[in-house]
Amino acid sequence: MRKGMRYMTKRRIPLGKIVTAIIVILVLIQAVPYGRNHINPPVLREPAWDRPATRELAMRACFGCHSNETVWPWYSQVAPISWLVQHDVDEGRRKLNFSDWRNGARKGERPEEIREEVTEGEMPPLMYRLAHPQARLSEEQKRELVDGVARFSRR
Repeated sequence: MRKGMRYMTKRRIPLGKIVTAIIVILVLIQAVPYGRNHINPPVLREPAWDRPATRELAMRACFGCHSNETVWPWYSQVAPISWLVQHDVDEGRRKLNFSDWRNGARKGERPEEIREEVTEGEMPPLMYRLAHPQARLSEEQKRELVDGVARFSRR
């Protein structure tokens, strides 16, 4: 060892301090006001569903984020998960809202858009399907849903 050089030693942070810091952060972020004011606006106008089965499939797979009939699960009250849930619902309603149907005025209401999103597995998103097993549709159910949307969109 050369004169004046010292070996650097790694300083370890005790696990207890890390856990305590994480808990303190989780408690503090609960004060952030975003993501827990869950309001379901009134249903203004739904599509003219071609049949009840189409609406039922949309309720199972789409209404969680794409309607004003969102059922807010317990974890939607706990930050930071609540922030993600609120963001997803806000975005979903903005792009496509079955409770404020505008007959194709939104790009997301167009049957070809819905067909593409559903058949390519983009909707419902994987994280939603993992948290909501009822939203997992078989290939036949996906076909029924997109065909039903196409039928009522032509009316």
